[in-house]
Amino acid sequence: MKKELIITKDGSHTFLLPHLNVTYHSNNGAIQESNHVYIQAGLDFVAEIKQTPIRIFEMGFGTGLNALLTCLWAEEHSIPVQYTAIELNPLTTEEGLALNYPSLLDDIHQYSHKIQAAEWEVEHSISSYFQLTKQQISLLDYEPSTKFNLIYFDAFDPTTQPALWTTDVFIKLFNMLGDNGVLVTYSSKSDVRRSMVAAGFTVEKLQGPPGKREMVRAVKTQ
Repeated sequence: MKKELIITKDGSHTFLLPHLNVTYHSNNGAIQESNHVYIQAGLDFVAEIKQTPIRIFEMGFGTGLNALLTCLWAEEHSIPVQYTAIELNPLTTEEGLALNYPSLLDDIHQYSHKIQAAEWEVEHSISSYFQLTKQQISLLDYEPSTKFNLIYFDAFDPTTQPALWTTDVFIKLFNMLGDNGVLVTYSSKSDVRRSMVAAGFTVEKLQGPPGKREMVRAVKTQ
């Protein structure tokens, strides 16, 4: 699958898939989008209500940016995180290592390199507080062995991957969460919110990252 490395407006890299005309992150800033949607609206929120360790599931490992930001957060806060990410079509290690996130995030401990080079299907201790498992599998085939506290839902948009934004998918994600579990995503389309509500979530629209008016945080309240 051909990919084009591009610079977003905050100076951070993402990949463009020319044949789909879709990018892995917002053109308005990859790092600032991931920080806003997944760290600030998701991880910071869950950390206030959940005892450690925090178990996170990421749908769409992509460039590994969300995992890196989470690893840096875990080290900064000295809070253990167990992180599972799935990706059906992963980047090559060389593509992952070409990204400029380490220099922009002062990744002096080379966590990004460890995350990118980590073997798939194996649990790794990336840092003192961050455990990572990457699995090459589709969400529809994935069967979790534990309940999660937080889901980063970072699939391509509903127009590009409509099969991943259905009520049935959100029912599966709802069942993957423990009590008071949280799902965050960048999309706030009305069809997406209706599917989440139909799956049982309590859905809250939040201010979106730069360039996007809204995002969604969904909570399993039952």
